[in-house]
Amino acid sequence: MRHDGRNSALPAPPAWMRWLPLLYVIGVLLIEPVTPVQWPVSFALIALPLVTAFAHPPVVVAGATVFGIGFELLLAGTPCCAGRDVGYLWERHYVAAYACTALVGALGTILAAHRIRRERTLADVRFVAEIAQRVLLRPVPYRIGNLLLESFYLSAAAEARIGGDLYEAVPTAYGVRLLIGDVRGKGLLAVETAAAMLGAFREAAHDEPDLNALVERVDISMTRRAHQLGGSETGERFVTAVFAEIPDDKRVVRVLNCGHPPPLLIRPGEVSELDRGRSGPPLNLGMLVGDPYHVDTYAFGPGDQLLLYTDGVTETRDPDGSFYPLLQRLRSWGPMPPPELLERLHQDLLAYSGDQLQDDTAALTAFLLPAGAAGTPVGGHDGAAAGELDDPSV
Repeated sequence: MRHDGRNSALPAPPAWMRWLPLLYVIGVLLIEPVTPVQWPVSFALIALPLVTAFAHPPVVVAGATVFGIGFELLLAGTPCCAGRDVGYLWERHYVAAYACTALVGALGTILAAHRIRRERTLADVRFVAEIAQRVLLRPVPYRIGNLLLESFYLSAAAEARIGGDLYEAVPTAYGVRLLIGDVRGKGLLAVETAAAMLGAFREAAHDEPDLNALVERVDISMTRRAHQLGGSETGERFVTAVFAEIPDDKRVVRVLNCGHPPPLLIRPGEVSELDRGRSGPPLNLGMLVGDPYHVDTYAFGPGDQLLLYTDGVTETRDPDGSFYPLLQRLRSWGPMPPPELLERLHQDLLAYSGDQLQDDTAALTAFLLPAGAAGTPVGGHDGAAAGELDDPSV
C-alpha cells in the first residue's frame, strides 16, 4: 500500500446530512395539509437553521433562516396554501415564531462558523500528522534487488495518524535488513522513542556486519535515550522488535526477535511462524534482564514471502471479543503479491473489528523473486528448501 499525497481540505459531510434541510422542509409540507388549521405545523420551521448548520457553511444557514421566515409567513397568512386568513400573518404566536427563527438562525450561523473552524483545524492537524508520519515512517522501496517490499500502518486514533509502531527496510552491503517494532506506551513519548530507534537502526544497519552486533548497538542507543529522559519509568521505556536480514547471495533469512510476535513465512500451501522459542528481551531491557540475543536462520528461497507485523494485528478483536486469527486467514487466502496481501489484510482487519481498532497496527512484507525476474510474483515457489537451517553461515 503506497502512501499517497493528501492535502488539508475539509472532509465532506455525509450526503444524508447535506440533504437533511430539504427533507425537513418536505416533511413540514407533507404534514401541514393534513393537520387542523389550529395546529400550525409551520412552527417546526424554527429548527430549520439549526438543521442546516450541521453540514453547511454560515452563508447557507443565513439563507435557510430567511427562507424559513418567509415560508412561515406563507403558511401563516395564505388562504390558498394553509387555509388561514391573512389576518393570522401578524398574530402574536406567529410573530413569536418569526423572532425565534431569526434568533435560532443567528445562533446556527455562529455554530456553523465555529464548526468550520474546528474542522479546518482538525484537517490541518491531520495533514501535519501525515507529513510527520511520512518523515518518521517513510515508504519502503517497492523493490530492492530481487525483493518486493510493501508496508502499511493503521493508527487506532483516527485523529492522530501516527503512534508507536515502526518499520523500516534498508539495503546494505550485508543484504536487506528489515525492522518492525512496537514502542511501549502512547502519545508523544512513544513517537519520539520510535523516531530515535529508527534513526539508530538506519545508521547502524550500514555499519554492523553482524545482526547481533546491530541489535546490541540499537539497544545501547535506546538505553542511553531512556536515561537522558530520566524519570521513574526509565526501565519501562522499552521496545519490542524483530530484526531480519536477507542476504543477497544466500537463500536464507536471519531473524533476531526482541520480545515481539514472531514473523511468518508464507509459501504455497504453507504458512508457518519463524519461532524457535529463543526470543530475547525487548530493547532497553537487555541489561536489566541479562538474557542474550539469538540469531535464528531459516531457509528463504524464490517464491517465499516474509511477513513482519505488530501485535495490533493479532490482538484485533471482533464484537464478541475474539482475537483476529492471522494464521488461519493467511492459510485460507493463499500466496499473493505483497501489495495485494497487505491490502487484503488491511481491509480484513477493519471488517473484523467493525472499523474499531483498539491498537496501532503495522505490517511489513518481503517477497523473494527468482533471479532476474522483472515482474510481479505469481505465487510460485522455486526450489527453496522447506524447513529451517541451523547453520547461520549457510
